[in-house]
Amino acid sequence: MLRLTEIFFSLQGEASRAGLPTVFVRLTGCPLRCTWCDTTYSFTGGEPATVESILGEVKKYPARQVCVTGGEPLSQKECPALLTALCDAGYDVSLETSGALDIAGVDPRVSCIMDLKAPGSGEADKNLWANLEHLKARDEVKIVIASRADYEWARDTLREHRLNERCPVLLSPAQGLVEPRDLAEWILADGLDVRFQMQLHKLLWGNMQGK
Repeated sequence: MLRLTEIFFSLQGEASRAGLPTVFVRLTGCPLRCTWCDTTYSFTGGEPATVESILGEVKKYPARQVCVTGGEPLSQKECPALLTALCDAGYDVSLETSGALDIAGVDPRVSCIMDLKAPGSGEADKNLWANLEHLKARDEVKIVIASRADYEWARDTLREHRLNERCPVLLSPAQGLVEPRDLAEWILADGLDVRFQMQLHKLLWGNMQGK
């Protein structure tokens, strides 16, 4: 049994799948409390749901892309079973995870979009660095940048761990904390091999739940 906050159909707003029609399965609960989190409503509450009932809801929408998100989906022990069931059903599945919980047990068919928490998040000490060894070429590392100090941390971390040799790396400006143009110019000045990204769904709909 899983605890489910919501299932909705929208455009993917982040990472390499940005712009693709996607069914989002938002699970409840998260052990982290990032300063800039925009989904705090998923920390508590939710409704009980089985893997089978979630699959039934997902099938109602005309999309082959499914994103399991949170909160922190891996905080629920049945999340890996849900991911495998979605893959078995023929979906192209991505998992948005904080990087604080072990991804070793995630079905290899799933693309892990793994956050690394910069100091400005308030949760940098929760990064599980052993996860880097489990990253596949189809996975992606995302770092949200809330300050120039966060950018320098991300730049140095990328170089130290050679992250872009493991998988694509994405840098995103924290909404209202860093000007997107500033982050773009920092990336260009340092010649970083990363993808700058903004959250497409927020540009279209703002901070609307279920979008």
